[in-house]
Amino acid sequence: MGIFVVAGFVALYLQVTFIPWHSRPFGLFHNQIDLEVYRAGARHVLHRQPVYDGPVLGLFMYTYSPFSTLAFIPLVHMSHHTAVLVWSSLTVIALVASVLLCFKSFGYRLNSRTWVLAIAVAAVCSMMEPVRTTVWYGQVNVVIMALILWDLLRPGGSRLQGVMVGLTAGIKLTPALFAVYLLAIRRTRAAIIAVVAGVLTVAIGALAMPRASKKFWTETLWDSRRVGPVRAPSNQSITGALASILRTDSPPTGLWLLLAGVALVLGLTAAVVAYRRGAAVLALAIVGMTSTSVSPFSWGHHWVWFVPLAAHLVHLMISAVDNGRWVRLAAAVVAFCALYVSVFLWKSHYPHPLQVGTAHFREFYAMGLFMIPTPPQWHWFSAQPYLWVFGVTCVVTLLWWGPWRSPARLAQAARAVGARR
Repeated sequence: MGIFVVAGFVALYLQVTFIPWHSRPFGLFHNQIDLEVYRAGARHVLHRQPVYDGPVLGLFMYTYSPFSTLAFIPLVHMSHHTAVLVWSSLTVIALVASVLLCFKSFGYRLNSRTWVLAIAVAAVCSMMEPVRTTVWYGQVNVVIMALILWDLLRPGGSRLQGVMVGLTAGIKLTPALFAVYLLAIRRTRAAIIAVVAGVLTVAIGALAMPRASKKFWTETLWDSRRVGPVRAPSNQSITGALASILRTDSPPTGLWLLLAGVALVLGLTAAVVAYRRGAAVLALAIVGMTSTSVSPFSWGHHWVWFVPLAAHLVHLMISAVDNGRWVRLAAAVVAFCALYVSVFLWKSHYPHPLQVGTAHFREFYAMGLFMIPTPPQWHWFSAQPYLWVFGVTCVVTLLWWGPWRSPARLAQAARAVGARR
């Protein structure tokens, strides 16, 4: 465990120095623009102003559901600094809780040793671009991930299992795919609860904001241009890949639907196989990555599902050491390093004044592998590294745990799933 603690301290040091803490707006807590958009959307509701008819803050549109504006109302009653403190603290707590929930699912006792390990792994994950950017923007991704992990890592048949899937889908639509996953693993009751909870959020939004709800569900939801330019390097979805490869702002819808369908089948199949082999955390990580892959637009920070994937690999390393399986340990270490290199907070610093779109910066930090200059021969990977992580994870999962594995291994995995239930 010592190596993870050391790595955690190194990550925290990098968090302060890699991109200077005091840099504006690139320091960790010096942006928070999405938090301010959440607050602006909720403020529009309180003041009976339209939410979806135009920008709610500067040039920024509100892109979440009507129900989400109601959920963000408590933030309106705080000052900016208080809201940043509360929201950032909640995000950090949710990050540690997510890792802790993963280790609990692996069968670790929640003692001081496990807490230290979880905090260390969370610190290491904080230097992943999706996690760091989530904190920097004041985004909701890590909180949603923690709620879903808490909901779905409970034993099958737990009271109201699926409710958090529905509620989080009522805020940000991509978690709705977890309801499909619940059906695929035959947790029908939890899937029904998820659907009912999601429908309830729609009904609450419609009752509170009938005009805005109608506009959102009939117009706003289908206009991905409100989120950002499809060809933006930070669009780490299949549409973003197509836009980059074809050099167009409007990739063919039919081709996107075909590839999204393939990714959906691949991801859900791998997730079901992982679940049936006793790897529930890996299964949820794959479903989360699948949802971001097939979404019409996925910012890099939507990919926080690398956190449970990293926790799964850490568990494989610890298990390999405990059992003296050194080849398996080497494979897990290589996989973890490959993941971390792919999703690390790589930066490119421009110390001179720079114009980006309509914004003018005294200095500029490009963050994430997809945002920094790379040699042309590596562009096939660096332009869409998150899709590669998703695809490789699915393929390796299917190769390692597919139906062609030995009957003894499958029986052992089935017993593990049964014990977890």
